[in-house]
Amino acid sequence: MDTKNIHISDFDYNLPDERIAKFPLKERDHSKLLIYNHGQVSEDIFYNITKHLPKGALMVFNNTRVIQARIHFRKSTGALIEVFLMEPADPTDYELMFQTTGHCAWLCMVGNLKKWKDGPLERDFEIHGQKLTLTVTMDRSRTTEKSGGTNYWVNFDWDNPSVSFAEILDAVGELPIPPYLNRKTEDSDKTTYQTVYSKIKGSVAAPTAGLHFTEKVLHDIDDYGIQRDELTLHVGAGTFKPVKSEEISGHNMHTEYIVVHRHTFERLLAHDCKAIAVGTTSVRTLESLYYMGVKLVTNPDATEEELHVNQWEPYDLPHNDEGLVIVDGKPVSVRKSIQNILDYLDRDNLEALHSSTQIIIAPGYTYKIVKILVTNFHQPQSTLLLLVSAFVHGDWRRIYDYALGHGFRFLSYGDCNLIMP
Repeated sequence: MDTKNIHISDFDYNLPDERIAKFPLKERDHSKLLIYNHGQVSEDIFYNITKHLPKGALMVFNNTRVIQARIHFRKSTGALIEVFLMEPADPTDYELMFQTTGHCAWLCMVGNLKKWKDGPLERDFEIHGQKLTLTVTMDRSRTTEKSGGTNYWVNFDWDNPSVSFAEILDAVGELPIPPYLNRKTEDSDKTTYQTVYSKIKGSVAAPTAGLHFTEKVLHDIDDYGIQRDELTLHVGAGTFKPVKSEEISGHNMHTEYIVVHRHTFERLLAHDCKAIAVGTTSVRTLESLYYMGVKLVTNPDATEEELHVNQWEPYDLPHNDEGLVIVDGKPVSVRKSIQNILDYLDRDNLEALHSSTQIIIAPGYTYKIVKILVTNFHQPQSTLLLLVSAFVHGDWRRIYDYALGHGFRFLSYGDCNLIMP
């Protein structure tokens, strides 16, 4: 299949607004579970998911945590300016960013930009009873064009060097719930829009397949003999970017930053490089690892930045009928690729791989690592629906017709889908 010439209109379906879950269920593991098993569709309740999984498998979760990325400032004229954090700029490392005190900088989207012509914006607030002022200034000379839109370099300064930026966000930031919910963020979202295993701050959207899991379900998975592992992909606002081009060749995927620890590569090798992915973010990370390992065949000294996976790389590289990339006349096995990364970490004495991916997974793509997928129901004409279609070899309508006909709730706070193609 010529993936680049796919028409996004072929991935449309009617999603009535009343089928979009505006709020989650009171008990997150009581959501409905659609099961697609080799073409057969059935349903259950999510807390029974373990009963449908193979013993001895490896299940991979994305442990990213959503940050309160929206900050509002009121000018003296009354104009409301929204600064939306997109990507750390100074420092660029996410972990260091949230520990930073006194000053930092982010690449941001700015709402009502025309009202912020020049000069600083200020916001007064309190932390632990102490009054502070957050001041932001924009460096327009550092404006960048990203796939999600225009990002502006915004400097953040506050008048207490003992207060971290993480504390600043907790005090003044707002959790950015998805735009299609068409409602304001509520206090309850601070809990319900985070997975119970979220740890690493950095996302502006939740990996929503994980929202169904409770501590009890996780214990059930452990007791059943499934090994759990975690990786980190920080979800960007580009995840909501609609495909506006007629053919997907005209769509620019957003870049997302990933962290995968040494133990994950070791466990992948121990499980024959096969995994159950919880969420499309875990899918994009795991599948990107194969192409990173392929790069190391010809460039073993590549930097972590050079291991970045470009959008069309999986389709432009020569490959065999099994979807394995051909290098110097030989296919690179998944095991070889993963071992390459582990050797790379060993050689440079690294505990984790820090890189990024822009991968688009669409019909014509051959999955390398992910064998079972836990995911929610996605928007019409979205790249996530393309990913699901690729996973079920084009049979996505069977899943979505069943869900629409049997009262399933859709999108971030909706029901869940277990896919075993």
